[in-house]
Amino acid sequence: MSSCKAPKEKLHNKARTSPYPGSKVERDQVPNDKVDWLVEWEDYSPVEYTARSVLAGPKWADPEIGNPVGRTGIVGRGLLGRWGPNHAADPLITRWKRDGSGNKVAHPVSGKDILQFIAIKRKDCGEWAIPGGMVDPGEKLSAALKREFSEEAMNSLQKSGAEKEEMEKQLNQLFNQDHFVVHKGYVDDPRNTDNAWMETEAVNYHDESGETMDNLHLEAGDDAGKVKWVDISEKLKLYANHAEFVRLVAEKRGAHWSEDSDLDCHDGAGNKV
Repeated sequence: MSSCKAPKEKLHNKARTSPYPGSKVERDQVPNDKVDWLVEWEDYSPVEYTARSVLAGPKWADPEIGNPVGRTGIVGRGLLGRWGPNHAADPLITRWKRDGSGNKVAHPVSGKDILQFIAIKRKDCGEWAIPGGMVDPGEKLSAALKREFSEEAMNSLQKSGAEKEEMEKQLNQLFNQDHFVVHKGYVDDPRNTDNAWMETEAVNYHDESGETMDNLHLEAGDDAGKVKWVDISEKLKLYANHAEFVRLVAEKRGAHWSEDSDLDCHDGAGNKV
């Protein structure tokens, strides 16, 4: 019988990668033992970077606020509009993979049923991701989840009034289904800085029968270059820590994740421990 060791102390990794997205700016290298603000580092002098497009917009909140996980090797707002937390919504839409006869498909090794989710390929970095995005000021989370999904996975911004009306009916049915909050809080995102970072609420909406999804026409739009159903497994390589969100959903639904039954333990980034 295998046992899980205590997970390693939570660190952000993608928030320390260089160059900073959309630029040639190199972060100061921050070793694992210097990430925590409580560790003294007198020589820490990270480069400052805020994109011109961000500088042209409004300034929000206090620039002295610090990243809650620790140092990232860069100060300023980078590509993020707000100092401090920048809030996003990530709708994780799932269904069971089925064969031509409508029966669930089980993985040949683990024996567990295979879960699928709707993924989009981001235009900015080319990575596959959950079709989410920023919550608008004053917008409710439920509205943001539905809006982001419709814009990126159904191309709602390019639809006619009649098409949008029909789409709204389908979305209402989809987003009224069984769901649970997968993650709420900090995201290990490559856009994070010492002063600005991403936080999200990822919510899984699951279509148990698959009938609702059959009526949805997927079409990439807005920030998405492509959209498709993707089989869930540990082999997924996704944007930020989206793979960890997907793993949690597979675990919750009792679906296939790993071919090795002993690999049920993961750290905060979804890596095996």
